[in-house]
Amino acid sequence: MRLVVSISQQTLTVLNAQNEALAHYSISTAANGAGCEKNSGRTPLGKHIVRAKIGEGAPAGTVFIGRRPTGEICTPELITEFPNRDWILTRILWLSGKEVGVNRLGNVDTMQRYIYIHGTPDNNEMGVIGSHGCVRIRNADIIALFDMVDVGSEVDIQP
Repeated sequence: MRLVVSISQQTLTVLNAQNEALAHYSISTAANGAGCEKNSGRTPLGKHIVRAKIGEGAPAGTVFIGRRPTGEICTPELITEFPNRDWILTRILWLSGKEVGVNRLGNVDTMQRYIYIHGTPDNNEMGVIGSHGCVRIRNADIIALFDMVDVGSEVDIQP
């Protein structure tokens, strides 16, 4: 299984070993564009793997902070109460770069930047940029994607 993230198209495609598309999702990547530097708020490019899967079995809308469930379920009221939160919901696929000097180690380490594919509130628009660096995806879609991929699955983030 391989995931291809297209920043220009704002899509994520799941490919099987024969390079056939199994699923296609609308996503949202960084408002600051593409880039691998720490503290840039950008979505990293290049070859990655899913290093960890977090949130298996959690209810849709489960709120995570620091990769731990807070006990909250995201609601419009909670969003109003905490308007500046970077909402990480439902499931997390934590990415790790594979290319030393591009997205691994030093000042460009994707895993140390805590870059994920994760769920987002239903009112966040997909198909347009808007994240703080992560790949946002609808909650129903991250549940389906989470169940499709394994730790170690390849993720190719393309401009």
